[in-house]
Amino acid sequence: MRLSFLFGSTLAVAASIWGIAHPSAVAIRLADGTVSFDKPPRLVNASTTFETVNVPGATYYFTVSLPENAGEPLQRIAIAQNQGFDDIRFQLKDSVAFEGTPERKGEKLRLKAVTKDNKTGTITVTFDPPVSPGKTVTIGLDPVRNPWTSGVYLFRVTAFPAGEKAYGLDLGVGRLHFYPSF
Repeated sequence: MRLSFLFGSTLAVAASIWGIAHPSAVAIRLADGTVSFDKPPRLVNASTTFETVNVPGATYYFTVSLPENAGEPLQRIAIAQNQGFDDIRFQLKDSVAFEGTPERKGEKLRLKAVTKDNKTGTITVTFDPPVSPGKTVTIGLDPVRNPWTSGVYLFRVTAFPAGEKAYGLDLGVGRLHFYPSF
């Protein structure tokens, strides 16, 4: 298995050097069974419907693009607040996901689960079924209300492929800025 992985990777590198298109994406599978994307998803944008502090009824959108040659479908996304004065609480049962962007909503996606790790505060959104390569998806999280304190709030986004032993790829941070109401 390890040899086939190295051989396949060598062929892909050689093909890209010579300008030959790789005919199909093959997921990365390590000897221990860990699965990863061949080409990583990309965090396209993070946005909110309301930027004023202490406002109820906002939705925070996180848009991720999964390339055609990802090699594996997207099983879940983890979102963790890692900067901001206030800890934002979410109404997990109201979470949504759909193809496209907030401006161009497409087909609604079914969610298997939306959970929160109480130790880390990480929210994990699991798709059912996993999202196929070549799609752009948006997750909408509803906070109980926007934070009380103005400023920049950062959310680290991690994507996981389908599989029992999935290796999560850090897609970077989504930035939301909240302003005082005057």
